[in-house]
Amino acid sequence: MSLLDDVVATLRAADIPHALIGAAAMAAHGVSRATADVDLLVTSPQSLVAATWAALAATSDIDIRRGNDDDPLAGVARISRRGDLDVDVVVGKRGWQQGCVSRAAPSPADGIPVVRVEDLVLLKLYAGGPQDAWDIHQVLGLPDGARIVAAVGELVASLPGDAQTLWQRILNERTSAE
Repeated sequence: MSLLDDVVATLRAADIPHALIGAAAMAAHGVSRATADVDLLVTSPQSLVAATWAALAATSDIDIRRGNDDDPLAGVARISRRGDLDVDVVVGKRGWQQGCVSRAAPSPADGIPVVRVEDLVLLKLYAGGPQDAWDIHQVLGLPDGARIVAAVGELVASLPGDAQTLWQRILNERTSAE
């Protein structure tokens, strides 16, 4: 089994809802991008407890980093194993992030839940970096880009102001390019 499979099995055993995000989720939605790790989103603080990962500790390195009150995330558990892609379990702390996880659907390929494409855009807006903006442009270039824009438009008000500003900038860039 891969490290990702082991992490997902651990989350399932602990009854922690999770969903694939980041470049792996982009690939599941039809946009390929190279990545050095796999990201999963959860909202359970139990993911930041070493005991949750005890079964993996014998074969994997576990690095748990808790965020403080000012951090946009509750924390991250990075699980690594020689010869495999690292897995980052990103622990969100916002209600809209919980929605992203709860709306995720199992991948037909392996059954791992994957965030919906519009939720992926929300997460990218929230992260707000240059790579995230580029990723959003790629996602909006998919054949159902107009539907994605409309769906994000209905959800973006739940994000902080800087993420909403980024969304407007991306929409303006798309309009200028057309």
